[in-house]
Amino acid sequence: MGVQFELLREHGNARRGRLHTSHGVVETPAFMPVGTQGTVKTVSSEDLEALGYQLILANTYHLALRPTAERVERLGGLHKFMGWRGGILTDSGGFQVMSLSDRRVIDDDGVTFRSHLDGSEMRLTPERSIEIQAQLGVDIAMSLDECPPYPCTRAEAVAAMERTHAWAPRNLDARTPGLSVFGIVQGGVHADLRAQSAEFLTGLDFDGFAVGGVSVGEPTELQYPVVRQTAPLLPRDKVRYLMGVGHPADIIHAVECGIDLFDCVLPTRMARHHCLYTMGGRVNIAASRWADHDGPVDPLSVFPATERYSAGYLRHLFKAEEPLGARLATLHNLAFYARLMAEIREALATGGWDELKERYARA
Repeated sequence: MGVQFELLREHGNARRGRLHTSHGVVETPAFMPVGTQGTVKTVSSEDLEALGYQLILANTYHLALRPTAERVERLGGLHKFMGWRGGILTDSGGFQVMSLSDRRVIDDDGVTFRSHLDGSEMRLTPERSIEIQAQLGVDIAMSLDECPPYPCTRAEAVAAMERTHAWAPRNLDARTPGLSVFGIVQGGVHADLRAQSAEFLTGLDFDGFAVGGVSVGEPTELQYPVVRQTAPLLPRDKVRYLMGVGHPADIIHAVECGIDLFDCVLPTRMARHHCLYTMGGRVNIAASRWADHDGPVDPLSVFPATERYSAGYLRHLFKAEEPLGARLATLHNLAFYARLMAEIREALATGGWDELKERYARA
């Protein structure tokens, strides 16, 4: 049996729920750390479990190239391969259709990539993408779609949406027992296209739905209306996923719109570039102001995983180019995001939403 969504409470459009998977229950709204190649950079599966994460994201394109889906399958599936006990969702390779546009040729049947590793050819069709995700043994497979970049013309947004729609039934037809497949709403920044895409895809038997094609370079003032309009168009009884978002403020806004799942590289990528998330905003821990600071960078953002280390020590690690710096910063940021999501869930359950928004106003 695939994933099942349990709606527990609504606060306006915002939802408190549970996503039941074969690898445990995911309390929603939830954030998924990004483990593109079967690893969330610098941290272990034990770290993620200790921080309270229940669902992570990995990537079909990258794992199919290395170590290959066939090898992961032989070694017992991605959960066993990476020692992860929670759920796994895989991106279909659709994001790489956009991000690796100079290394791919797209046609109505699928996409041919030239590997960024060795230049070899890799062919992805909807059927092959779902097959790879099944070989990986993940809980949730994303449909292969075409994600248009920003900016793009309306004609390009229409073409990408129509190709996504044409591929949608093929993704579903390739679904294997126990594998859940999510559909992805496209349409760029155009309200009528988003409505058209949502109407088409929700008429198909997907196990959940995503809003794709946001956080691809568009300014916030264009992203927010897309999320606000599209989320309520998705089925109330199925989980809703906003791909690639984001900043704490963007997550809070999207939760208000009715989104349940998020992923983003920001907390881990920014950590490797000596940037910490705090209640007062992002902090550059490599700045000279922290050199003699014998305490936390933010007294309101102290977490068990990193509380013994001072800001001065963390700055030293980055200046000395010690790998521990990136690891501690990553643990800090992931702990910050885990607390954010836990407090969002608590606020939805208890009615403290306005207080939560005020608390994270500067984060």
